This record gives sequence, structure tokens and C-alpha cells, in this order.
Amino acid sequence: MRDFRKIDAWRLADDFAVAVYEGTQSFPRCEAYGLTSQLRRAATSVPANIVEGSARLGHREFLHFLGIARGSLAESQYFIHLATRLKYLDEATSVRLAQQGRQLFACLHGLIGAVESEARRIPFRGQQQGKQVEESQAQYDSEVPAVRSSLSPFVLQSSSGRPLVPLS
Repeated sequence: MRDFRKIDAWRLADDFAVAVYEGTQSFPRCEAYGLTSQLRRAATSVPANIVEGSARLGHREFLHFLGIARGSLAESQYFIHLATRLKYLDEATSVRLAQQGRQLFACLHGLIGAVESEARRIPFRGQQQGKQVEESQAQYDSEVPAVRSSLSPFVLQSSSGRPLVPLS
């Protein structure tokens, strides 16, 4: 498990969420369950997903949650844009939040690239033992035709008798 407190992207995301909360305090009361809530939830989703992903065991899972965090950040950026157009945010706050969002996006993008790079360098469990991989591949090659033939009655076929979903 990674310590999320040591991840720069998390620190920036945490600061961004706090800034969003502070910036939305002056939003109209009629937006309490609308734009205010949506912007706050999107902004807090960014650090929360970094934390959840960092607690996962594999790189793929971590990347999945980093992708969700990136999407939530993009959503936050749109809501900041909308709040500015509606004049709920003053110009200075809007510029500050937009700049924080861009900085966070760049940092998050770098983290995703680093985790992807690390994931490519670490061999799969079976790759560490060459013979085991060869044996597994041989077993797979011998089992696949048997599985395919046992599935043939369940394959959807077109009116011409050709499979609708290729089995290879």
C-alpha cells in the first residue's frame, strides 16, 4: 500500500478541494443542492480517488482510480467555468481555481505516466519463472480448442450458419 500523503498529486488535489469549498461559500442558497453540491462533490472526488487507488494492490487498479480522479477534475473545471459565467465566482477566485486545476491536471497526468511506466517494468508473476510461463502457455494452447468445441452449440449464428461472434 502506498502512503497517499506522500503523493504530490494528492496534496494538490486536497488543496484544490479546500479552495473549491471556500470559493463556493458565497454561492446563492438556491444552488445549495445544485451547482454548489456538484462542484464540491467533483472536487473532493479527485483526492478521494487518489487515496482509494493508492490503497489498491495492483498498478492497473491504481491507474483505474487515477483515471476517475482525472475525470472528476475535468468535471470540476467545467463547473468552475459555469459558475464564472453565472457570476457566482468573482474573477480573482475563478482565475485562482482554474490555475490550481491546471497545475493539478499536469501533476496527475505525470503521476499516471509514472505508474504506467512502472507497471510496464514489473514482470507478471509467471514471467519471473520462464519455465512456468512456457508450461502455462502449452496448457493454454491445449485447452483452448477443447473449450471452443464445447461452446459451439452456444455460439450465436447468422442465417447463413456463420458465427456472429468470432471465437478466435
